[in-house]
Formats: sequence, structure tokens, C-alpha cells
Amino acid sequence: MKLHELKSNIGATQKKKRVGRGPGSGLGKTSGRGQKGQKARSGASINPVFEGGQLPLYRRIPKRGFSNAKFKTIYATINVGELNKFENGTVINPALLKDAGLVKKQYDGIKVLGNGKLEKKLTIQANKFSTSALEKIKEAGSKAEVI
Repeated sequence: MKLHELKSNIGATQKKKRVGRGPGSGLGKTSGRGQKGQKARSGASINPVFEGGQLPLYRRIPKRGFSNAKFKTIYATINVGELNKFENGTVINPALLKDAGLVKKQYDGIKVLGNGKLEKKLTIQANKFSTSALEKIKEAGSKAEVI
């Protein structure tokens, strides 16, 4: 078997439809689109949930269930490695982080995550700490205080 002898399986490839090329082709005049109507027009694409102006199913059926999403707490996050910016012995609190530009919004509080390495001795005050962040803070000889 050589490269020039390779062929596709039967039925694997199909000829391209040449529409609108006269009545003899079987796809002349309306090009397989049927008679007039929205789907016969060029650029026609109809949203699958559109029901022709009838009130759609997703609006006819009443809402059910409860979502707790609007009550969830969102924390502004900061990594341990970013705290090396401060001097030794600094007390880091949310206000200081905001002034330094490390946190844009405080949301419902600040959570310290454990990405990076802490090389300074600091006192960190935050609402929440990840377990890996607590380990790295203790390794560096710093203190973690939950507000």
C-alpha cells in the first residue's frame, strides 16, 4: 500500500450540494428551501425557544425553588506571597491593604490564600485564612488574627 493508493471509505465523503443551478439539478429555483416564509429568506436563523410570538414555555411555567446565591458571602482574596511588600513588624489590616492597592474592594471581608512564600514577620488581620496560608504564616514566624 502506497500513499497514492489510499482512498476514503465508501460514504465517508459526499459531494458538495450546488444549489440554485437550474431545474435539472433538483435543487434549482428555491434551492431546497421550499416556498416563501421566514426560513426561506437569506440570513434566517430563528431562536430555538421562539414560538412565533406565542408566550414561550419558559415564561408559561411558574418559577420554582429557591436560590441562596444572593445571600452568599464574597471575600476579596490576597495571597501570602504578596504580603512581602510590607516591612517587618507591620500590622496588616483591610484598610492598609486597600491603601496599598493590593485589594480593590473589600466585599464581605478579606481572605488570605496560601500561594507564594512569606519571608517577613508580620501580624495579619483578616476575616478568613486558608489552611495552607496559616501554615506558611506560622513557618515565617508571623501571626494570623481573625477579625
